[in-house]
Amino acid sequence: MTNPEGTFIWYELMSPDPDASKTFYDAVVGWDVDAETSAPGGAVDYRMINRSDGASAGGMLKLDEAMLDHGARPMWLAYLHVEDVDARVGAITADGGKVMIPPHDAPGIGRFAMVTDPVGVPFYIMKPIPPADDPDADSDVFSVDLPQHIRWNELTTTDPDGMIDFYTRHFGWKAEGEMDMPVLSEVEGGPMGKYRFLHHDGMQIGAVMPKMPQAPLSMWTYYIGVDDIDRATKAVTAGGGKILHGPVEIPGGEFSLNAIDPQGAAFGLVGPRKA
Repeated sequence: MTNPEGTFIWYELMSPDPDASKTFYDAVVGWDVDAETSAPGGAVDYRMINRSDGASAGGMLKLDEAMLDHGARPMWLAYLHVEDVDARVGAITADGGKVMIPPHDAPGIGRFAMVTDPVGVPFYIMKPIPPADDPDADSDVFSVDLPQHIRWNELTTTDPDGMIDFYTRHFGWKAEGEMDMPVLSEVEGGPMGKYRFLHHDGMQIGAVMPKMPQAPLSMWTYYIGVDDIDRATKAVTAGGGKILHGPVEIPGGEFSLNAIDPQGAAFGLVGPRKA
């Protein structure tokens, strides 16, 4: 794989009801999630999220009762590309992060681990094994402008300065550019802080912002590209999801929203308004 270290190379939805999640996201985004597991031997229920162009947008893991009993919850997670998973786990834990799933190998897929940043926000790191017939294959699950891809990665955290330092040092990102957030604090009566942009490999990949008082916890939110924000908004509510904020116009003329899917996973949408 030729994606540089620190690239978002995979996104994964953890859902207690993959069939219902398939129905929801197929309608909202235009994906065609596999109707059955593709995991060898059926050890877990893991389904590919298929885009209209025939490539994958990510995967969907069923949360079984054992996972739920151990505290797993419906959510979207991302995988970041690293060359040495074990060394990076050691560096992250030395820097205040924690290990949720120790490094291990998935035959034919790669070596990966689940970790948290020092605030406690989880994500995966992974050294994937490229297809045998395409050793230079790149991941294209992230795109700055295409529908059915993840288009934006947004970290909401209680420690913006600390986490910008953490992620830029460990994954080669850069923090360049910022804007004042428009929402006012009911407590302090002033701006809620800065919305600070993240760059990697010549692209603007997302941003870091302070956690709002009403937000339950620090987290990554991944914004999925859609062809028409108004069509997708209607599909969210028709499918049993809940709109938390938006749609609102964003720089460049497109629109974004934040929502919760019917199983409880938070996500964002971004796309044009066609009407």
